Amino acid sequence: MSRRLELAITESAEELKALLHQQSQVKGKERVQALYLLKSEQVTELKALGKVLGRHPSPLYRWFEGYRARGLAGLLELGTAHNGRARAIPPAVEQALKQRLEVPPGFKSYGAIQQWLKEEYGLQIKYKTVHQTVRYRLKAKLKVARPSHLHREEAAGVDFKKSSHGA
Repeated sequence: MSRRLELAITESAEELKALLHQQSQVKGKERVQALYLLKSEQVTELKALGKVLGRHPSPLYRWFEGYRARGLAGLLELGTAHNGRARAIPPAVEQALKQRLEVPPGFKSYGAIQQWLKEEYGLQIKYKTVHQTVRYRLKAKLKVARPSHLHREEAAGVDFKKSSHGA
């Protein structure tokens, strides 16, 4: 059997029920509901509360730490998602790259972009990172004309187009 959860809830069950109906976000409702269930003594243990809410006890513990520290404001404070590591290409450099991609000559390859980042900003960025940033974040494509043969005859190309379309 789990240990009883010791949490001094200052609000009454009626206040919490009213606050529960005022919540517009699911996360806020879930947190107020957890307090309400504890205050009304429908649940007394963290593990049992986790089962009722369909949550692992660790986030519940964090919610209650916020409540202990800052009251309802601490409980209802929804943190922003933070993925941890900073981007390899800083936002300012990414913006400069975006502007540089819009200039007509652009870049011939992702390797050329890597070289430009190294020369201009001193950044040693992996090819894959450069490709993903340019292609998927900046939604840009490197459009380079295919190389043509040095001794190609223009007239032969025009004749071919005429004969293949209208034949």
